[in-house]
Amino acid sequence: MDNLLSITTFIPALAAGILALFLRGDDEDAQRNAKWLAMAATSMTLIVSLFILFGFNAQDTSFQFVEERTWIMGLNYKLGVDGISILFVMLTTFLMPIVIVSCWSVNIRVKEYMIAFLLLETLMLGVFMALDLVLFYLFFEAGLIPMFLIIGIWGGKNRIYASFKFFLYTFLGSVLMLVAMIGMFSAAGTTDIPSLMGFQFGTDDFSILGIQIVGGMQTLLWLAFFASFAVKMPMWPFHTWLPDAHVQAPTAGSVVLAAILLKMGGYGFLRFSLPMFPVGSDVMAPMVLWMSAIAIVYTSLVALVQVDMKKLIAYSSVAHMGFVTMGIFTFNQQGLDGAIFQMISHGFISGALFLCVGVIYDRMHTREIDAYGGLVNRMPAYAMIFMFFTMANVGLPGTSGFVGEFLTLVGVFQVNTWIAAVATSGVILSAAYALWLYRRVVMGDLIKESLKTITDMTTRERWVFTPLVIMTLLLGIYPALVTDIIGPSVTALVVHVETAQAAYDVTTQMAQN
Repeated sequence: MDNLLSITTFIPALAAGILALFLRGDDEDAQRNAKWLAMAATSMTLIVSLFILFGFNAQDTSFQFVEERTWIMGLNYKLGVDGISILFVMLTTFLMPIVIVSCWSVNIRVKEYMIAFLLLETLMLGVFMALDLVLFYLFFEAGLIPMFLIIGIWGGKNRIYASFKFFLYTFLGSVLMLVAMIGMFSAAGTTDIPSLMGFQFGTDDFSILGIQIVGGMQTLLWLAFFASFAVKMPMWPFHTWLPDAHVQAPTAGSVVLAAILLKMGGYGFLRFSLPMFPVGSDVMAPMVLWMSAIAIVYTSLVALVQVDMKKLIAYSSVAHMGFVTMGIFTFNQQGLDGAIFQMISHGFISGALFLCVGVIYDRMHTREIDAYGGLVNRMPAYAMIFMFFTMANVGLPGTSGFVGEFLTLVGVFQVNTWIAAVATSGVILSAAYALWLYRRVVMGDLIKESLKTITDMTTRERWVFTPLVIMTLLLGIYPALVTDIIGPSVTALVVHVETAQAAYDVTTQMAQN
């Protein structure tokens, strides 16, 4: 079937348009219709995306299902997927129906709430499919708007502060990326991403204000893209917007933010930084590796002292993203495989953990850890689900959390044993804060009077967790489901980066001689 990528991308936007134009009123019937239409649209998007997955040839490292047509002002509308991007597309389409079901109890401005999530899905899919710089930038930046509204309208008490902080951090970080894109177009004469991946940007060293720029123009362009992707991930020390955004966002917003939106930063490194600026990546790799190691330890320690469940899990996400950036900049097969696997796995696990918080928040309307305790006595099913995802978050063998961290650490060990040792200590710290949280919330005697009437998970809530449990177990037991798809594309990326770096080293040595 032609235009599968466009159909997948714009089904949610079409449903959002139908909701905006034809659904009237805010009574119970209108709210129910809005939810069912959003559910139907996200489910249809998942079904169509499965045709892309089943028709994808993992051994072909080029872009597949490519759609290209002239757009505006000489720019091209171009979409395509390769072995790296297709899994992020599938992660998005898989999680969005779960997100819609999870917010079934929302009863405030439901139509607008569903429209925001539907538009957000279209924009996130566009980021992972875009093969034109301008198109990528439009999808990348426009995704801020629905999330800004989701936090600002349906969030907590300090939602306005958190939404503006989220927007300003991520928007300002992307301004430098836009400047770099203009510079890339001036140098290469095209905004076509596959063409730019094979273009050799300047690598001659030069000075700016007395500062020696090793790697030349590639390093400057790399830094400009880094400013955007590091904030989006978010990397330490650019992470301070994330805990506030998570704490104030509604449960469904936190799920999308942690499970999908953060992955745009890692995807950006894989799609732009490594293939387009391999020399700049090599020059800046030691800095990124140490920043990642520090992030893993520092944010894990910060998580240990949190009193809010959402904030603790938010800092946990920053720590796990540290493994991702560390793996990406090892430039080897194990590290890159581990980084991509970690991003996919984290999407299921972190999304489930925020949903676990949402289950008890809907009942007690507080996220304070001290407000709970002994929930196992009243909520055995909840206690079991929460325990499963806590163990997966720690990296228990047999869950997907273990595979990503293990592969990443193997890749890092080949590059720098000290960084690997520091990062490994983060695994111990993650067990400390995760088990501490679980013990305080779930275990012990049921002492607090307010908890003695709390009810266990409903049938709807159990169905929400079922696919997440299945995927976390399936990828933990059979990781080849991911590695077989990403393997050839990652190998091609590693060869491309190593070839470019070797050519630069030879040129540098010749110049010195």
